[in-house]
Amino acid sequence: MTIDEIITQALKEDIGDGDHTSLSTIPSNAEGKAKLLIKEEGILAGVEIAENIFHKVDDDIDVEIFLKDGTKVKNGDIAFIVKGRSISILSAERLALNFMQRLSGVATYTNKLVSKLDGLKTKILDTRKTTPNLRALEKYAVNIGGGYNHRMGLYDMIMIKDNHIDFAGGINYAIKATHKYLKKHNKYLRIEIEVRNFNELRQVLSYGGIDRIMLDNFSVNNLKKAVLMVDGKYETEASGGISVESIREYAETGVDFISVGALTHHIESLDMSLKAV
Repeated sequence: MTIDEIITQALKEDIGDGDHTSLSTIPSNAEGKAKLLIKEEGILAGVEIAENIFHKVDDDIDVEIFLKDGTKVKNGDIAFIVKGRSISILSAERLALNFMQRLSGVATYTNKLVSKLDGLKTKILDTRKTTPNLRALEKYAVNIGGGYNHRMGLYDMIMIKDNHIDFAGGINYAIKATHKYLKKHNKYLRIEIEVRNFNELRQVLSYGGIDRIMLDNFSVNNLKKAVLMVDGKYETEASGGISVESIREYAETGVDFISVGALTHHIESLDMSLKAV
């Protein structure tokens, strides 16, 4: 689902056949102005989304933007001011805030992790652990926070995980079947495979035929050994059991990527509000 489709569906869900509270209490020709007030330190994300929402509700709403996506914000900052029909502003208010608070929370947490890796080559990746139908927006917010996107879905990369390996009958069988499938369907997709221990890593290194190895739930010491074993032949990715406190230590092993599901599924929204002025 595209960002435009997400916004359209969200407006339909929220407004339905009309914002009857605003329509019943406010004159149709009343004009108003409101400011988006930041109430907490973080990284701003979703300004462009909010602007799109206001304009979808009413083309005549004017949005004067002061702070762009990616800006470090603090309590008291004003991101933008909206002017126009009061009913239109109120109809768009909650949806704009919902998106901005959620996306700013994602961007803020991502930036917190990225800042831990300052000076290192390791990149922070998101995962598919996203809110259904909001993946494009949440991955956009990860980018705003300085992180990188893993695959968007099941369709744009081969990701051979433990269950695939077990159901396929083993690592060699899974990789061989993958190449047969891609050739048959004339598809060119990058291949990543998950390993859970050194035995599986040795099997992958012996067989080859992949682009990236995910080292799942390896300790820091074991991850360092694994990265040395791979020796740059393939990209390496660490995942599982990595916290804010330990992430730099994991990155110092020389691993290329660290994937963090919590970027999008364990987030506190950034506090902000829309206040009439």
